[in-house]
Amino acid sequence: MKHRVPDIRIKRVYAAAEPDDGVRILVDRLWPRGLHKSDVKMDLWLKDVAPSTELRQWFGHDPAHWEVFQARYRQELSQPNAELEQIITLMKNSTVTLLYAAHDTEHNHARVLMEYLEEAVA
Repeated sequence: MKHRVPDIRIKRVYAAAEPDDGVRILVDRLWPRGLHKSDVKMDLWLKDVAPSTELRQWFGHDPAHWEVFQARYRQELSQPNAELEQIITLMKNSTVTLLYAAHDTEHNHARVLMEYLEEAVA
């Protein structure tokens, strides 16, 4: 029996949806600025996989906090979380695209979440 390699991606919520995005999941705690709900093509909005409000505010998208932010966010992700389990289940059967609003494409929680999920299903 061949084991399916999970296909998980990240994309800014402002970018156009593509046919190969698979299941599109918004993973921000707050609704993205400047977008109406009807403007966003998504299948799920899972707020509870986003960093806690306290961690998000502390990080403030400051690259100087990036290393510590990653460690603290991974600690939060290690706690029992039904929404995280839901994403893992979806990854077993389809492509998953995590949508986020941050401007910085390198220093954002969706990147950490994607890496965490890849490790969780490996």
